[in-house]
Amino acid sequence: MPVFTRCLQTRPLGVFLALFYLTLAGALTACDDVHSAPAAQSPLPSFAPLVDKVMPAVVSIAVREKPGAAEDEQDDEDQGAPMPFDEFLRRFFGQQAPGAAPTLPALRRIALGSGFIIDPAGYIVTDDHVIIDAERVTVLFQDQSAHPARIVGRDELTDLALLKIESATPLPYVGWGDSDAVRVGDWVMPIGNPFGLGGTVGFGIVSARGRDIHAGPYDDFLQIDASINRGNSGGPTFDLAGQVIGINTAIYTPSGGSVGVGFAIPSNRAKPIIDELRVHGHIERGWLGVQIQEVTPELAKALHLPEATGALVAGVSPGGLAAKAGIRSGDVIRAFNGHAIERVHDLPLLTAAAPIGRSATVDLWRNGKPLSLPVIVERLPEQSAAATPTPEPQQPQEVTALGLSLAPLTDALRQRLDLSKGLKGVLVTGIDTGSPFAGLDLAPGDVIQSIDHQPVTTPQQLARKLAEARDNALLLVNRQGTAHYVALTRRKPG
Repeated sequence: MPVFTRCLQTRPLGVFLALFYLTLAGALTACDDVHSAPAAQSPLPSFAPLVDKVMPAVVSIAVREKPGAAEDEQDDEDQGAPMPFDEFLRRFFGQQAPGAAPTLPALRRIALGSGFIIDPAGYIVTDDHVIIDAERVTVLFQDQSAHPARIVGRDELTDLALLKIESATPLPYVGWGDSDAVRVGDWVMPIGNPFGLGGTVGFGIVSARGRDIHAGPYDDFLQIDASINRGNSGGPTFDLAGQVIGINTAIYTPSGGSVGVGFAIPSNRAKPIIDELRVHGHIERGWLGVQIQEVTPELAKALHLPEATGALVAGVSPGGLAAKAGIRSGDVIRAFNGHAIERVHDLPLLTAAAPIGRSATVDLWRNGKPLSLPVIVERLPEQSAAATPTPEPQQPQEVTALGLSLAPLTDALRQRLDLSKGLKGVLVTGIDTGSPFAGLDLAPGDVIQSIDHQPVTTPQQLARKLAEARDNALLLVNRQGTAHYVALTRRKPG
């Protein structure tokens, strides 16, 4: 149950500095001239006019979930137990209404979130995870009036959803701002429904841009230093002009409460998604058909790249756009349709936004040389289930090389490790602490597919090639269906 405690009241840095300097100025005046009149103090600016302007368009969203929707969820969010970093970046809409009975299996649960009206006709934006298991959605206004809502469309990959309510009169609404113009340090104001309290205003600053929190393939969040808690999910973050520059979607928290690290979907990412949901009810995206990874300085050296930028192709989907265009594993994609790939995360964002059926150009780095290939952007296909392999009773014979324990990849091991039937390579079963691979992105259960772009299929073959490698070796590793490269650099004696 929630525990309310008194604690040190915090204020934004600007307020602290203002109070500090005002106090310091008063102290110096008292020390220098006790007979002088006190200095005039200007009042601190108020957010009240801005709140009055936008508050009517911010709504609370109550979702009655389908029976059993929460049965598979372990409700340790409410326990406050320490968890790994990736698990701190959790969705935070699942707060029960104040006074509600504990969640029981097979009972309908009420989830609370936030949203905002973008059209006087009653279109409302929220997060997809707020309404994902909804049996019934109700929108609550500031005057406590309730309106049933229908789901116009939702997009799980960007965590956005669009609702519609009916109203006999035009509704108050807010407009989109330009998130690309927002700078780190700019003042912002989130409003929402934290812990079911409704109509709660916070304020703070943008503390970072372009955050990838591994919530999805299109992460590109604004990081907000403001009070954002469970129930704020789907609510707007405003700039000082009263325009929406972000949609609150996640927080970093060791306890379930706000620690001043929240994440918002930038408005410039959200608006085209919402526009398409309004027209079509679903999203169509461009697709390249590659598995990619970050280019580290070690990988850049192994690939003879002048700098560690771009997206390294670790795998190519058979029959996909990249395969048809001639893109290979080991290529580094440095630009897509004229847009440079500075970070690995830039590529999926660019390909998703590319017009389907149109021509585009991919600039590569292959074998130490630049290369450009034309591609025709295709629609992102639905994910297909992997074929279930047939078990085969075999006892793998291990080989040790450079502190790696290696085994042949049998069908029985493929089934046990849930790997695709067509995957070929050598299974890593152990890594010694003194191995040069210790500390690299390699773990037991990984499958080494190639070394220096040469395929390997047996432990003996891999051991021989590792022995032949000199200072550097580039390994293609498959981890539960996802490929990535590992660069091994061995220091010369002395």
